[in-house]
Amino acid sequence: MPDTAWLGLEPDDLPDGLVVADERGLVVCFNAAAARIADRRPEEALGHPIDRVLPLQDLEGHRWWQATDPYGGPAIRRGQPERNLLLPGGREVLVSARYVRTRPTGPVRRLVVSLRGTEARRRSERRHAELIATVAHELRSPLTSVKGFTATLLAKWERFTEDQKRLMLETVDADAARITRLIAELLDISRIDSGRLELRRRPVDVAAAVCRHVEGHLAAGEPAERFARHVTGPLPALWADPDKLDQVLGNLLENAVRHGAGTVTIEVAPAPPGRAVPEGITVTVSDEGPGIPEESMSRVFTRFWRGSRRGGTGLGLYIVKGIVEAHGGSITVGRSAAGGAQFRFTLPVAVPAVLA
Repeated sequence: MPDTAWLGLEPDDLPDGLVVADERGLVVCFNAAAARIADRRPEEALGHPIDRVLPLQDLEGHRWWQATDPYGGPAIRRGQPERNLLLPGGREVLVSARYVRTRPTGPVRRLVVSLRGTEARRRSERRHAELIATVAHELRSPLTSVKGFTATLLAKWERFTEDQKRLMLETVDADAARITRLIAELLDISRIDSGRLELRRRPVDVAAAVCRHVEGHLAAGEPAERFARHVTGPLPALWADPDKLDQVLGNLLENAVRHGAGTVTIEVAPAPPGRAVPEGITVTVSDEGPGIPEESMSRVFTRFWRGSRRGGTGLGLYIVKGIVEAHGGSITVGRSAAGGAQFRFTLPVAVPAVLA
């Protein structure tokens, strides 16, 4: 085995498969990850030719070692980029290679091969395919509506009364707003997944933000007795992105109103001492509806989770979790005292780096 003690790690500590062959093409390193991926014990690999230890083929059935010829090919080559190859039995694996030479055009002294399983990539590809399918489905209905109403109005404008025109235009406006929301959700998901969700922190009055959202529901026709607000003070000064916080509160309240029942209770209080967040604010949104089944709670914050009721894209709670965690906070789901759903998130006080 190569001496890696000076790095403080061993080949078996690496998450990817590592296979190293010497100048004769004999395997001198075959770590635990490589053994798992190749389904071969290290003692069956060490000291044997690498092309026999890893009889790789490309997706068209060509033998990879014969095609690449690391020891006899052009001396200017430095390695092989990562690509999908097949092990015996048709098992797919991601392989890349590095040719180590003592001088730029000298013979290969070490052949370093990296192996990675394809499970993570396939899961990612499935998630992307599901996202595309969901987006296509969600866009089709409002786009069809917008196209149909606008085409009808353009062709038969004079035949409709003013009230009919207004109704059609209001429908087009609502469907356009739905498309805009979906696009905004997709952008948020892209930023969350890539770790590029940008926060513009400012002092935020959480209690006032809650009141503003409740008043919005009252203006939309919800009865005042539907909501109960409890603020336990004094609250610490919170620095957060007000637009992103509005997104979190809006989504949680909308879910409670639409899918819950009875009174929707919103509680704002300082974060309990001794938690992972030393100082912060906790917001709890609970309802008196049927709640979320115990077996579904672990999936609530995943993409496309919609519970037992259809409607929406199933992306809202995934985005909520991403926003809360981008602030350094945490969010949980559970059952309220009345048996309904209860969402609780905690945000640390925090300050912008320039003021820290």
